[in-house]
Amino acid sequence: MNLYPLARALLFRLSPENAHALSLKLLGIAHALGLSRLLFGKRVHAPVTVMGIEFPNAVGLAAGMDKDADHIDAFADCGFGFVEVGTVTPRAQPGNPKPRLFRLIKDQAIINRMGFNNKGVDHLVERVRASSRNCVIGINIGKNRDTPLENAVEDYVASFEKVYALADYVAINISSPNTPGLRDLQHGKELDRLLSTLKQQQQRLSDTHGKYIPLVVKIAPDLSDDEVSELAHTLLSQQIDGVIATNTSNDRPALNCTELAEEQGGLSGLPIRDKSDHVLQLLCTTLQGRMPVIAVGGIMSVEHALRKIELGASLVQVYTGFIYKGPALVADIARGLLARQ
Repeated sequence: MNLYPLARALLFRLSPENAHALSLKLLGIAHALGLSRLLFGKRVHAPVTVMGIEFPNAVGLAAGMDKDADHIDAFADCGFGFVEVGTVTPRAQPGNPKPRLFRLIKDQAIINRMGFNNKGVDHLVERVRASSRNCVIGINIGKNRDTPLENAVEDYVASFEKVYALADYVAINISSPNTPGLRDLQHGKELDRLLSTLKQQQQRLSDTHGKYIPLVVKIAPDLSDDEVSELAHTLLSQQIDGVIATNTSNDRPALNCTELAEEQGGLSGLPIRDKSDHVLQLLCTTLQGRMPVIAVGGIMSVEHALRKIELGASLVQVYTGFIYKGPALVADIARGLLARQ
C-alpha cells in the first residue's frame, strides 16, 4: 500500500524547509526501527556497471536532498541504487536567508535558493564513514560562498582530498545558480584550470589509496548549444570520467504558480524537463558514447526516466519527483528500466 500521498498531504501543510527536515527525521526513524522494508518494499535488483562501478540499480537520489550525509542508509532503504550526498563545502556555512525553498504544486516544481547550506566536509566524512554503505555513494563538492572565484580551485581540492577514500564517485558542482559567480567555472580557462588540477589530484590520490575514484562534473541546463558542445569537448580532453546533466534552471517557463514564479533561485521539476532533455541529447550526441552521462531534471514518471535513457544516459537521478511522488517512483523507474533491458 502506498501511504505517501497521505504523508505528502500532511507534509505539504508545513513550510517546504520544515517539511524537508521532518521528512528526513521520519525516514531516519523508519530505518532505525527496521520498518523501511515494510513501508517501501525491497529494492529492485537491476545491477548496471558504469564508470567501473556496479550500481544495484540505475536510479539515484540527486544531490541536495541529503547535504550532510546524515541519512544515507535511510535513502538506500527507499530503493535507490545510489545516493549522491552534498553539495558540501570545505567549511560549514548557513546558506542563504530564509525563506529559500518554495513549492509550485500546480507545476510539480520547486524553486530553491538554499546556497550550499551544510555542516562542512569534516562532518560529512564522519557520516559517510558511519554509514552501512548499502548503496553506491557519490559525494558532491562545491566552494564556500565567501571564497573568491579565483581561489575556487583550492576549495574543490581541499574537499576532494578529504572525501576521496570514502566516495564511490566524486561530483564537482560548478552549476548551482545560488552561489554568485559559480557558473563561470563552466567555461574557458577557469574550467580548464579546475579540471586539470583535480585530475592531477585524482592521480596522486589514486596512487596513495590504491584505488581510482571517478570524477564527474554537474552542468547547468541553461547553457547554449555551443556552450554544451564546447564543455563536452573540454571534459573529454581533460579525461573526466562522467557528467551529470542537469542542475536547476534560472529560466522561468510559463508557470501556473505565477505568485512564486518571480522568486529567485533554481527551478527544478516538471517545467525544466524539456530543457534538461535538450541539453542531455546534445551532450550525448557530442560525446558519442565516450563518457557516461547521469541524467537528472524533471523526472516525474517512468516514461520520463526511459526518455533520458533513450537519449543516451546511463543512469538517472530524481529529486523533485521524489518529493511529489515518494519512494514508489524509485521502484517504478527501476522496474521500468529493468524491463527495458
